[in-house]
Amino acid sequence: MYFLVHPEFHPLFQARLASVILLSSFVLALLGFFVYLPLVAFLAVFHGLGAWFNATLLLLEAGAAVVAVLFEVFFVDETLVDIFDAVLVKEGFEDLVGRARILHPEAADPVQMLGKPTVSSVYSPVGFRQILEFVMLMPLNLIPVVGGPIVLIVTGYRAGAFHHWRYFTLLELSKKERELYIQRRQLKYTWFGTTALLLQLVPVLSMFFLLTTAAGSALWAAKMERARRMQENASTGDNERYQDDPAP
Repeated sequence: MYFLVHPEFHPLFQARLASVILLSSFVLALLGFFVYLPLVAFLAVFHGLGAWFNATLLLLEAGAAVVAVLFEVFFVDETLVDIFDAVLVKEGFEDLVGRARILHPEAADPVQMLGKPTVSSVYSPVGFRQILEFVMLMPLNLIPVVGGPIVLIVTGYRAGAFHHWRYFTLLELSKKERELYIQRRQLKYTWFGTTALLLQLVPVLSMFFLLTTAAGSALWAAKMERARRMQENASTGDNERYQDDPAP
């Protein structure tokens, strides 16, 4: 919805939209043609008629994972960073984004304001550990009916906080500070991560929703940043008040 009402963000989609749709369709077509029926036959041993549902869910999960990895090669992470930063700029946090990239204040809109990064720009790190965890969780799909949802929730538990990796970078949080920040909001991050994964299971539009999720995570980060600054200002005000009070 945020993107629909803010046309200045549309060029970020148009640059990737055609390749997103073509690649997603191609991957799903290959998996559907070569893998789907054998997978249904295999799962039918454990699930009976429920094999059709779990096979569909498993196929969509695998398709989303394959497309996500392929898009890492096509620099989609750079686009996600641009979306995240542009939303923060539009929400009034130029100073925060300016810590990590050059900004052009004279530009017509937040997207055009974005200049070259001055530090490493990573939206969400995808490493060997995340891929290994995904592979290790795949057997849970063998559990009838609830297996697929369990995989989504467990994966969402890990993946949710990665959508704020850029925010943590801008705040220059240490590893310990980042872990504490996530721990205090683990339930919210799990919900966000699970919802993001569900959207990525939508056939053909999986990567489209990956891009829109970057806008959602930036809006959430903007809300957090406002709360953080209000808290800091309140603490500073209290300190100044005590400093002005006469000594007893």
